[in-house]
Amino acid sequence: MTQSLSRALPGEHVHITTDPWTEPFWQAAKEGRLVAAQCGDCQTFRMPPTPYCPHCQSQNTKWPQLSGSGTVYSYAVCNRSPFPGVEDFVYIPVVVELDDAPGIRLVSDLIDIDPAAVSIGMAITVDWNPITDGWQQPVFRAV
Repeated sequence: MTQSLSRALPGEHVHITTDPWTEPFWQAAKEGRLVAAQCGDCQTFRMPPTPYCPHCQSQNTKWPQLSGSGTVYSYAVCNRSPFPGVEDFVYIPVVVELDDAPGIRLVSDLIDIDPAAVSIGMAITVDWNPITDGWQQPVFRAV
């Protein structure tokens, strides 16, 4: 296989489920907005969204909209499709430190980049990958 630019996972193969604690994240994503759960009492961000704040145990949660900018904290380069019957392609799972949500990291994909150009600490920004049932998944690209 020749090296090529990374891409998002094929949307028709990505399925999500929601619950009362994750629904606001996915509803915002459906609208092309990146949000994060933040404690309404102590202001601690948390990802993934959970019923209780890990800092103060409050259930008071707010969902501020984020800028979508961040940096690469960690990544891997994958050259095989994770889906049976789908031709191999390059994808880059990435752990993102979000600039305006201190203390949390989001797992996503880094798209439209030569894997050799990826580095820890590089600036990235959010984009959107349509997935099943009308949802959208946040993905990232280099700034």
